[in-house]
Amino acid sequence: MKKNNSKKGNEKNAFVAGMETLGNYVKEKYQFLLLMLAGILVVSALCFIKISTAQTIASFSIYDFEIGQIADRTIIADRTLSPDDFDPVSIQKGEKIIKKGFAITEDAYAKLKKMSSSPVYIDYRAFANNELYILLIALVWYLLYTFVPMKRTMLFREHFLNVVFFVFVYAMTAFCGKLSIFSSPYAVCIVIPSALVIMLVTILYGNFSAELFSFILSLGVLNASNWQLPTFIFTLFICLFSSVLVRKIERRLDLVFASIILALLEMVLILLIMVIFNENFTDLPKLLVGIAINGFLSGILTLGFLTPLEILLNTASVFRLMDLSDLNTPLMRKMLVSAGGTYNHSMMVAQLAENACRSIGANALIARVGAYYHDIGKIEQPEYFVENQKGQNKHDNISPTLSASVIKSHVRKGVEKARQMHLPEVIIDIIAEHHGNSVIAYFYNEAKEKDPSLSPEDFSYPGHPPTSRESAVVMLADTVEAACHTLENPSVPRLEKFITTLINGKVEHKQLDNCGLTFTDVSKIKEAFVQVLAGYYHTRIEYPDQKDPAEEAKESKEAKDTKDVKEAKTSEVKRTEAKGSEVKSPGVEKKDGK
Repeated sequence: MKKNNSKKGNEKNAFVAGMETLGNYVKEKYQFLLLMLAGILVVSALCFIKISTAQTIASFSIYDFEIGQIADRTIIADRTLSPDDFDPVSIQKGEKIIKKGFAITEDAYAKLKKMSSSPVYIDYRAFANNELYILLIALVWYLLYTFVPMKRTMLFREHFLNVVFFVFVYAMTAFCGKLSIFSSPYAVCIVIPSALVIMLVTILYGNFSAELFSFILSLGVLNASNWQLPTFIFTLFICLFSSVLVRKIERRLDLVFASIILALLEMVLILLIMVIFNENFTDLPKLLVGIAINGFLSGILTLGFLTPLEILLNTASVFRLMDLSDLNTPLMRKMLVSAGGTYNHSMMVAQLAENACRSIGANALIARVGAYYHDIGKIEQPEYFVENQKGQNKHDNISPTLSASVIKSHVRKGVEKARQMHLPEVIIDIIAEHHGNSVIAYFYNEAKEKDPSLSPEDFSYPGHPPTSRESAVVMLADTVEAACHTLENPSVPRLEKFITTLINGKVEHKQLDNCGLTFTDVSKIKEAFVQVLAGYYHTRIEYPDQKDPAEEAKESKEAKDTKDVKEAKTSEVKRTEAKGSEVKSPGVEKKDGK
């Protein structure tokens, strides 16, 4: 009995723990879960409208029948349809419309057509099949965006934009496909805006996110196009082509060239698909023109929608980051005038961070812009920071606690100013995280001598350790740039040793635990820092016979002094000899005269 009770107790505890875990997960992800549910409901409503207005009879198209054809099945009306102004044909519930093995009459065909086009004649089996497929897409969507590593945190507004785009493309495919002009699986590709939405997602959120969404979007198009495989293939490949075309563009004008290339790619792709499926080329010229227009307009509309979406979603797109990297903005000019030392420091940190991010494959543009703005909180009180001080140090006249408070405040002020400027969240994160939660050691040690009971938390920065690779690189670049100014004779070996010590200090204080950097990344970052700083400090390779310029100057001066002394002695000897010869000359002459 005790064992059974113990087993039941363990099962109950496991159930309670499982429910608590589920509850915590729902609390954490409730926004995403509600968004997924809303998306499923909207797509289901679109699917219901599509099924209810589809020209289907028990899941078969009206185009499967024609007048005079021998029917291959018996169809009985399951409801009464009254005549109306558009279609005067009437149908009674239970009426046998066509009979298997008998020819379809003109009257029977008219009734079939009325049944298939009537909005009240719904094939619920087809609707249920579509619902199951939509739920399957939602499950795949969830698994992809939950378990595939994104190397960044996805915000709610990104998920929201993806859902809106999915619904938009699904609706365009489903309802434009009902028009006779777009009824074929190739013609409907003209009106599917898949390239447009993928280009926007790529520019706003990156290539990897766009590739995942391309797969989900193509699955939705497959259902919306009534399971047309050519439409699915065209959509998938065009989505992937579009993401590749715009992933590295840096100018808005490049979108025009991308539009032209995309138009050509779409024409080639649709031609290849038609060849693969052995289609006739009767309407090929019109189809190619329509496809080319789709590709070109996709790029042009991307250019038009991009700026509003950048503002609404506050994203760090490449174009917005390029705008923020302009050093002629009012804020940058103010920093240059009022905090010149901080400005120069930020420029150097930006160069270090950008080169390091390139070496590890991180986003160098985000790191550069983040470095430009990471110390904007110092603009209001620049004289309290050592890089801006000239002569007297403001901290000599205040307590260490107050000094630490002033130093810490620049992070909070920087975040506040960044939010006022509506900077992208990734830039705000860099501003908030560039010191992590490390201790301001100088003032803490100074205050600790007076009051040993002080807590390190009182002298710690208010942020938290970096959560992205770019933020971590900016933190390391900031630390290295500031500290290397104290290094005497910064040769390459000394720089390597000093930078290694600084980075190891960050690792020991757990400032790099949440950023995703590997040991290989850290090694490459150190090499990039050494390369930049070695060039900055003009260090060079010492050849076997090369000497320090100061030593060469000293030796040259000593050699010159020695030479001068020797020359002076030689001159003195010559003068002495000359004088002696002048004294002896008369005697000699007299002697010779004798």
